[in-house]
Amino acid sequence: MFPQGRGDQTMNNHISGGMGGHGGAGHANGTGGRGGHGMGPSLNFDISTGNFTMNNLYHPGIDILHRSVASAAIHNSAESFPQPRCHPETRTEMLRALHEWALGTNPDTAATTILWLWGPAGSGKSAIMQTLAGKLQDAERLGGSFFFKRSHATRGNGKMLFATIAYQLALSVPELKTISQVVENDPSVLVQSMKSQMKKLISKPCRLLENCNPITVLIDGLDECEGYGIQQEILRAIRNSLSKHPIPLRFIVASRPEPHICDMFNSRLYMGTYRSFNVEQSFEDVRRYLCDEFSRIHREHYRTMAGIAPPWPSPDVLRMLVSESSGHFIYASTIIKFIDDPNYRPPERLAAILDGSRTGSELAFDALDQLYMTVLKSSPRQSELIPILCAIANFDLDPDGIDQLFELPGGETMLLLRGLHSVLDIPSKGIISSHHASFLDFLNSPQRSGNFYISTLDRRMVLARSLLKFCAAYSGEIPSLTSSQRVISHNLIPFIISLPPAAELCPLIELMNCKYIVEMTADLESMRSWLKQIPSVSEHLVQLWEDYRYMSIDIFNPTVSP
Repeated sequence: MFPQGRGDQTMNNHISGGMGGHGGAGHANGTGGRGGHGMGPSLNFDISTGNFTMNNLYHPGIDILHRSVASAAIHNSAESFPQPRCHPETRTEMLRALHEWALGTNPDTAATTILWLWGPAGSGKSAIMQTLAGKLQDAERLGGSFFFKRSHATRGNGKMLFATIAYQLALSVPELKTISQVVENDPSVLVQSMKSQMKKLISKPCRLLENCNPITVLIDGLDECEGYGIQQEILRAIRNSLSKHPIPLRFIVASRPEPHICDMFNSRLYMGTYRSFNVEQSFEDVRRYLCDEFSRIHREHYRTMAGIAPPWPSPDVLRMLVSESSGHFIYASTIIKFIDDPNYRPPERLAAILDGSRTGSELAFDALDQLYMTVLKSSPRQSELIPILCAIANFDLDPDGIDQLFELPGGETMLLLRGLHSVLDIPSKGIISSHHASFLDFLNSPQRSGNFYISTLDRRMVLARSLLKFCAAYSGEIPSLTSSQRVISHNLIPFIISLPPAAELCPLIELMNCKYIVEMTADLESMRSWLKQIPSVSEHLVQLWEDYRYMSIDIFNPTVSP
């Protein structure tokens, strides 16, 4: 057990409890004076000189180290206040499991020293890590923390990570004051590689800790650190240092499941040496959060809510909002911030959310939209994403099916979507889907998604042409349809007839292979009616779909007369 210091508290921070001073000398037969008050290890900051003292002695190493610290990245930094926290009575099981792993009370924990906490954008990882940091600090088992933030001058800089962690360890753990001596002896360590910093500032000093309970270091938002290569280098430096010499240090790293991070954890370096922890959806936690927050709003906005009896909103509205959240807190917290604005009436703000066509409704999701925009703009091939996103929003397709649909080289869809794992579930074999229902709402709103809006007529027509070419006739027989071909067949007619009748699609419709048409479950008469609205449509094509309609009746309803 060790005293827990505050990484951002650098003035008059001291820990008492040392030896008392010597008693005064006795005079003649008198009694010597009482010893002075004891003073334990202490850290003081002289404002006039900007120097640190530890144990009342000046330690230039700590002073040098302090200049390389990203103080805003520490979990209780005033600069980053207010930090997100888990709502009371939510994420309780997850926090319990993480706390247990960090304290080492589970026998299985001894086999691993690194835990990867992962989940999509907006799933609440940072709130979980902030709450966990507070719990570990209360238990005097938090060694240090670093909360990355994209594009921030210091919080986005991965090269400041290990110096910041070492600084906190030096202040938190009395036995690790040797870190100061390391920096004093060789200040250049602060500009050396991350591998060297991890070894010299953290791993090597921690070998001196004997019979010490595990100390946990938290690193949140690794995916927000600038540079994919630096993110991998951080993971590599941690794993290499921990593998060579056992030390009582544990790391919890939280990030989105970005491919390059997944690749590192799936590599031989990490094989069997870490624990993976998924921040899963929690509809019940979101429901509890919304109930509590709506009750608070009803109570605090008493002037504008006086005529509305609880419970507010109605159970049906609450269920709809929980469903829309997809079990993730970012949607729920965003709408609560919008409704809680003291300059508006809460019922009117809620009505704007429920009626997406109302003026101002898009403002409810400013924070959410900014997150989605950041993810989409991180892709280096943005223009090529639009047709694929349009297909994903309208059809349940796997990556191979999308490759075939747009005549792409095998594996190209996986490459194009490589930067979108935080908003899309992209299995190598399986249907691509959105983590959040709100992401598809975003893509279908021109005010919110801007250039990424997928439902312009031009973009839907591009998809329609690709779908019809996909279903075109071939010289030979088509073998049994793949799952993607079947999905397209089942949903093609509803998509086509949702478009304005267009003569340019008629030649492609005429080329469709009968095998796809046989698989169609939609009413074929609706397609024939749509075709008849095109002035220039040929009688041959209209008759062809009349024949298809008879064929489908014969196949699926042989006893029914047309």
